[in-house]
Formats: sequence, structure tokens, C-alpha cells
Amino acid sequence: MSALSDDDRDDDESPWRFALDEVGEDADDPAAIEPESPELENVVFVLLGVALSVGIFAAALGGL
Repeated sequence: MSALSDDDRDDDESPWRFALDEVGEDADDPAAIEPESPELENVVFVLLGVALSVGIFAAALGGL
């Protein structure tokens, strides 16, 4: 909803975010997102995060 009251809003401005033809049965089908192969940089950062997490847990459990 808009922060403007009905009196402050222009007549051509709709209070709705989407029109009826953009949602529901009449809406166009969105383009499907296709999975891609992971890039080396992303894999390295994920593995670094996993190793760091395991190291933190091991240090916490070793300190008990």
C-alpha cells in the first residue's frame, strides 16, 4: 500500500503494486532459472567457510 492518503494521491496512481494482468491466471510465465555449474572461486569460498566452521567447533569442544 502507498503511504499517501487517498486525498493526496493522484487519480491515475493506483494504490496497488501490481495490475491484475500481472498476477493470477493471466500473468506471463516467468523465465525458468536454469542451474549452472559452480565456479572455482565460489567452491573455494564455500570450502573455506566449512573448514573455518569445523575448526571453530573443534576448538570450542577441545576447550571443554
